[in-house]
Amino acid sequence: MAESVSSSHRFDPTILREYDVRGIVGSTLHAADAHALGHAFGTIVAEGGGRRVAVGRDGRISSPEIAAATIEGLQAAGIDVLDVGGCPTPALYFAVHHLAADGGIMITGSHNPPDYNGFKMMLGTAPFFGADIQRLGEIAGTGSFATGQGAVEAAPVLDAYVARLLRDHRPGRALSVVWDCGNGATGPVITALAEALPGTHKVLYPEVDGTFPNHHPDPTVPETLEGLRAAVADAGADLGIAFDGDGDRIGVIDETGRAIWGDQLVAIYATEILAAQPGATVIADVKASQVLFDRIAELGGVPLMWRTGHSLIKTKMAETGAPLAGEMSGHLFFKDRYYGFDDAPYAAVRLLALIGASDRPVSAWRDDLPTVLNTPELRFPCAEERKFGAIAEVKAALDGRTDVSVNDIDGVRVSSEDGWWLLRASNTQDVLVARCEAQSAVALERLKDQVRDAVRAVGLDVPDF
Repeated sequence: MAESVSSSHRFDPTILREYDVRGIVGSTLHAADAHALGHAFGTIVAEGGGRRVAVGRDGRISSPEIAAATIEGLQAAGIDVLDVGGCPTPALYFAVHHLAADGGIMITGSHNPPDYNGFKMMLGTAPFFGADIQRLGEIAGTGSFATGQGAVEAAPVLDAYVARLLRDHRPGRALSVVWDCGNGATGPVITALAEALPGTHKVLYPEVDGTFPNHHPDPTVPETLEGLRAAVADAGADLGIAFDGDGDRIGVIDETGRAIWGDQLVAIYATEILAAQPGATVIADVKASQVLFDRIAELGGVPLMWRTGHSLIKTKMAETGAPLAGEMSGHLFFKDRYYGFDDAPYAAVRLLALIGASDRPVSAWRDDLPTVLNTPELRFPCAEERKFGAIAEVKAALDGRTDVSVNDIDGVRVSSEDGWWLLRASNTQDVLVARCEAQSAVALERLKDQVRDAVRAVGLDVPDF
C-alpha cells in the first residue's frame, strides 16, 4: 500500500469535535467531507497495519449518501470495507468486535435535528477522538493519503447483535414493557428483542424514519418522553424505555410515570455490580448527581467523577478497569460481562433482568435514592466559536473565591453549602450546558441565580428556567 500526496481537502473547522465529527448536511458537512474523512481514517488504519473497517449508518435521510462517500474514501486508502448497513451505533461497535475488524465508522447524527449528520469512530476496539480526530484534518489538509483499492463486503450483524444482547438476560418474573424507538435506528433491534423476551411488550415508532415524524429522539428532553409516559399508564406497564436516534442513549419511565435519569440508572445497576465486585471503580460524568457518587461509596465502590463524552468515559474505563460507567445524558457503559461501550439496548436488557429478578416495582429502586432537588440539563445557545472562551471567562471570574469549591475537569462544577451547579461547553452542539442540585427549593433558586449571573456575565441571553 503506497502513500502519496493527492488533492487536499479542508474540513469546516466546526465539525472536527472532541469525540466525534458532526455538522449540518449541505452547510458544514458534504459528501466530499465524508470521502476525505474515509480516506484519512483509512490512512491511519493502514499505518497501523490494519486492513478491514466496518461501516454502519443510522436512519437519517442523508446517511446513505454520506456512508457511500465514506466507503469510497476508505477504499481509496486500500481498506477493505465491511458494510454493516443500517443499524444503531452500538451494533456497529459490536460489529468491530464480532467481525474482528481493524476499526469502525458509524455514520450518525445521534440525537441532533434531522439536518445534522456525522461520524463516530473506533480504531481497533478503542475510541477514536481528540488529537486523532484533529489528525484527520491534518492528513486531508496536506493530501497525505494512503492509496490503494479496497473491496466492499456486505456484513449484516443485527441477528448476531440481538443474540448477544439476549445472552445476558436472566429469567425472572414477566414484565410489561413499553418501548419507544422514536423512529430512530433501534427499531429493528427492539422489535426483535421484544419478540424474544418474556413478558408483554409494546413497541412505539419502530419504523426507521430520518424525519422523526412523531417526536425528536432525545430521551434527556422531558417533552420527548410524554408519549411514552402516557403509553405506560394506558398499558399499566411496569416501565417504559426510550432511545435516542442512534441507540447509544437510554431513557426510562417507571410505572408511576416518573423519569429515571442516567445517573439514577447507574446507581441502580451499581447495586448488582458492586455486590459482585466490591471495591470496583464506577465512573460518572460531571453532570451526575452527588447522590450517585455518595451511593457508589455506600455500596463499597470507588466513585470517580470524569469529563462528559462517550469516548472520554470509555478511555477512562479502560485505564481504571471500571466495570460500570454512565452519564447524565443516558450513555451507559458496561464492562461487566460486556465490551465497555455505550449500548442502550444492552442497558435495557440488563435493567429488565435486574428488575425481573426482584419482586419490587421500578419506582422502589428509584426511591432507594435520597431525594434532592435538581434541574434537568439546561441549554443556553452559544456560538460554536464562542462557547469554550465563554467557559474560560467563567472560570476566571471564580478564581480566588473562598465561599465555593470549583472542579474544572470539564467546565466548572461549583460546590457550596447550598449544593452545586455546573456550566460547561457542549462538545456536540452550539450551546452551554448547565445543571443545579440542592437540598431545598430555596437553595436551588440561589444556585440557579448563580448560573444566570454567570451566563449573563459572558454576554449571553438567559431564558426562563
